[in-house]
Amino acid sequence: MANLRTLFRDTALYGASSIIGRFLNYLLVPLYTAKLSAASGGYGVISNVYAYTALLLVLLTFGMETTFFRFVNKEGTDAKRTYSTILIMISTIAATFVTLVLVFLKPVATFAGYPDHPDYVGIMCLCVALDAFQCIPFAYLRQNKRPVKFVALKLLFIVLNITFNVVYFVALPALFANEATHSFASVFYDPSVGVGYVFRINLFCTLLITFFFWKELTGFRYVFDRALCRRMLSYSWPILLLGLAGILNQTADKILYPYVMPGDEGRIQLGIYSAATKVAMIMAMITQAFRYAYEPFVFGSAAESNSRETYAKAMKFFIIFTLLAFLAVIAYIDVLKYIIAPDYWEGLKVVPIVMAAEIMMGIYFNLSFWYKLADKTIYGALFSGIGCAVLVTVNIIFIPRYGYMACAWAGFAGYATAMLLSYFVGRKKYPIPYPLRQIFVYMAIAAAFTAIMLLLPHSLPKAVRIAANTVLLALFVAHIIYHDFPLSGLPVVGKYFKGR
Repeated sequence: MANLRTLFRDTALYGASSIIGRFLNYLLVPLYTAKLSAASGGYGVISNVYAYTALLLVLLTFGMETTFFRFVNKEGTDAKRTYSTILIMISTIAATFVTLVLVFLKPVATFAGYPDHPDYVGIMCLCVALDAFQCIPFAYLRQNKRPVKFVALKLLFIVLNITFNVVYFVALPALFANEATHSFASVFYDPSVGVGYVFRINLFCTLLITFFFWKELTGFRYVFDRALCRRMLSYSWPILLLGLAGILNQTADKILYPYVMPGDEGRIQLGIYSAATKVAMIMAMITQAFRYAYEPFVFGSAAESNSRETYAKAMKFFIIFTLLAFLAVIAYIDVLKYIIAPDYWEGLKVVPIVMAAEIMMGIYFNLSFWYKLADKTIYGALFSGIGCAVLVTVNIIFIPRYGYMACAWAGFAGYATAMLLSYFVGRKKYPIPYPLRQIFVYMAIAAAFTAIMLLLPHSLPKAVRIAANTVLLALFVAHIIYHDFPLSGLPVVGKYFKGR
């Protein structure tokens, strides 16, 4: 139970940073949607480029984040030697990638759909190479239980990014439009750059954060262990395939959309869909926070006798709190929709579907540790590959007919497929006693409350709908507290609940 509390504590810390970070990052969504109208397709460009970036990041890290946690916890393995070898590997891959892209920039930009803006592609390729390199020092911080620095650097990047975006999309355009300050603003600002400033700002902030890792990148001798490298590559290549399939599950719709529905209309719809899904990303906050804490936790406690029971409890609590977050978003969608500009609101109907897909992705991530612990990562590549194939197929077939609604349902179908495959195969290969009855009860209650919230007539005053939804949310919280929440484990006030 102590280890589980450690997991909860670390998840809370990472979660706080993730939630705060995402909230701050959300400030960019109303900024972009206000300054880039839906009809301009500008937000569609941002979504498309960042989708490519996410895919490339998985390729360049080569599954070495998870591999690091696995090998650094193996008996007989030198942690510094492992860290050094992985750093050299990733640095080499990233440098080679950047060189090739810059040499063949024009054809690469044309392939990506930006022949008139190769700078978009070049800048973001530099960003993704730096991000890939940073993944390893960030993993080092997590492994060494240094969440404070991890959180501080993540938040610093976000604050800097937001600050410069406000400067370049609000302050400088206003100064540029003013005759008295036009000449001053023109030194720093060129309106023709437009969306390009988003990518330039990202590069600057990424470069700056890299310098804060000097302690994690110095003070030890760099050694490249070829034998260790081969063993790690043998372990990591299925994780790479797993990661590729996983990120394609998240980004394939945004990459494929301009190809399946080409032209301005495709980018307009993609922008609407991408903006609307931002409202649903509270699920991504929770799953990411849980992952940051859960990955080193699992590998570090694998040798304990009751580890499987601990994993089962962790799964239950993960599902409970993701369902709570799901209901909270549905309950207050009338408020949360103001995150995006009104001309993007038509896309809000995808929010429940996207959130449900994110929950299944989180469950799949929890289920994935049976094959990682058993060193059978090929299973992960297989499950995610099949799920990705389902997602891509649904997108290609149905986008032309149903537009971005097909994207939402494609994600749902893809994650559901991977989740179910991992569960049923894992039940035979690495059985874990998940409390299925309790989990299904929570899911049934959440489904019923969601149906009620969505079926409330829109003719009712907004305050009435929110009040009714709040009551349902409170009932769900009451159920959690009564049946499962360890009140005695709460800091400060926990001593008053020792009798529970």
